[in-house]
Amino acid sequence: MKEQFVFGWLFLAALAYLSEILSSLIVVHGKHPVEAAVIAIIIGAALRNSLSLPQILETGVKAFEKPLVLGIVLLGAAFDYQKTMSESSALLAVILGTMLIGFLTTLFLSKFFQLPTNLGILLSLGTTICGGTAIAVCAPLMKAKEEETSYAIGVIALWGLLALLLYPTLAHYLGVSDYRFGVFAGTAIHSTPQVVGAGYMYSEEAGGVATAVKLLRNCFLAPAAFLIAVWYQKSQSASKGAYLKAVPWFLFGYFLMAWCNSQGYFTQEGSSAFQNAGKFLVLVGMVGVGLSTRISSFRALGSKPIVVGLVGAIVVALSSIALSSLLLS
Repeated sequence: MKEQFVFGWLFLAALAYLSEILSSLIVVHGKHPVEAAVIAIIIGAALRNSLSLPQILETGVKAFEKPLVLGIVLLGAAFDYQKTMSESSALLAVILGTMLIGFLTTLFLSKFFQLPTNLGILLSLGTTICGGTAIAVCAPLMKAKEEETSYAIGVIALWGLLALLLYPTLAHYLGVSDYRFGVFAGTAIHSTPQVVGAGYMYSEEAGGVATAVKLLRNCFLAPAAFLIAVWYQKSQSASKGAYLKAVPWFLFGYFLMAWCNSQGYFTQEGSSAFQNAGKFLVLVGMVGVGLSTRISSFRALGSKPIVVGLVGAIVVALSSIALSSLLLS
């Protein structure tokens, strides 16, 4: 089984390396306008929707978040607490405000469009906390049907992927600062891989801020899962298990690395090496995002969940912009 993981991960790494090469070859006016992460997603999606991968690769490909998580932890070695933590209370207010507005709006829209209750809650959780992970963790607690879970994950994946591709370009056009875009990406884009990818597409600083903000946002998955378990009257043992499963343990590794960096325990060369390795592993994750994108699943979603997901994503983005403008310096 371990060998099957390795084969899939090596395949992802090879495609990630190919994406870096192709990105470096595209030059317009002395710049490289197409990010390797975008190419990685396109390559992955093209392969998934045109070919059938050998079974020996599938186990590792489906577990693409494992190297991605390691990459996120390593990126902590290049993060500087100083500016972000100086506005920690304001950042927390932006995160909580954006989540609350997004959740209530998406839930209201779900009721307005008469979606099943479980599907509406799953869409609300995925839009506001951490994408497909929140849905996967909370769906069993709600005894959601498989089609409800797949619908919700498909909608969140669709709009999150488009946000990953569009937001950095729009922000560059509008001249948004690195820090502000990092906060925006961390609060407005759905899943962790998409946030990290969008942040580093924009800049090094934006990538670091986006990752830190998103990990703070992820912390709310555990209490959300616990409350849902209680709400749906699960047994006490099941609730504890759900709570532990919902804790994104890797964020402790990220913040530990960031703390070590801020205390000067890493040399500049060591910090740079950790960061480069982390960025490549994130790129590996972007290939995995592409290979997890099945166009056929979007066709089967129907229009109502897609509309709810789109409006919810727009509301979250606008809330993030408004609250950041109001609360951050």
